[in-house]
Amino acid sequence: MKPPNLLLALSDAPRALADALFLKIVTPLLRQLPPTQQRQSVMVIPGFLGDDRSSQPLIGFLRHLGHNAVGWGQGRNLGVQSFDEDRFRESIKPLVTAGNGKVTLVGHSLGGIYAREIARSEPDRIAQVITLGSPFGRGRQNASHANRLYQRLNPQFNGGSRGDLLAVPPPVPTTAIYTKADGIVNWRTSLQAGSNHHVHNIEVLGSHIGLNVNAAVWYWIAKKLG
Repeated sequence: MKPPNLLLALSDAPRALADALFLKIVTPLLRQLPPTQQRQSVMVIPGFLGDDRSSQPLIGFLRHLGHNAVGWGQGRNLGVQSFDEDRFRESIKPLVTAGNGKVTLVGHSLGGIYAREIARSEPDRIAQVITLGSPFGRGRQNASHANRLYQRLNPQFNGGSRGDLLAVPPPVPTTAIYTKADGIVNWRTSLQAGSNHHVHNIEVLGSHIGLNVNAAVWYWIAKKLG
């Protein structure tokens, strides 16, 4: 599987700015969504090279709806070298307690892969997983423009042996939000396979980089949280 074409790749960042501008225009409408009937704990995990600052607008929106939303608290996401799994598990403990025993994980791109793997190992503590343009599907190793930089920053990582396992949905309700105009990863690797009623795919319009500031993404996350 190949990465997106060059035109999509070069235009992804400018289109992300357009996504953010449109979101700013429609945010007053999104904030009119009814407050949640059941407060949930949510952790938002940034994508590759992102940090909690990039997640802050979404976190603020979820708090406005009444959810207990936080970032991942591990600084910039540089790959496996920056991901402390033990620290992550400790950080979700208070969220699990506050969320009546479970927490929802929302992950942008690489952050969604982390979310799926945590849910796979600790399904009893994860209410659901929502991924935003996360390349977990088969063929992902050669389907991303970010792969070369990722490999350079994480030379010890070899995901080939885990490729098939990453593509299997974790045993919790899982929603994959993707865009066919993705300029960073081949959108087909962000689709979930299978017909299980807990496995959902939702297409939106927009860029890869801007998925966490995409108005349609915010709407669907709010709907999934209830």
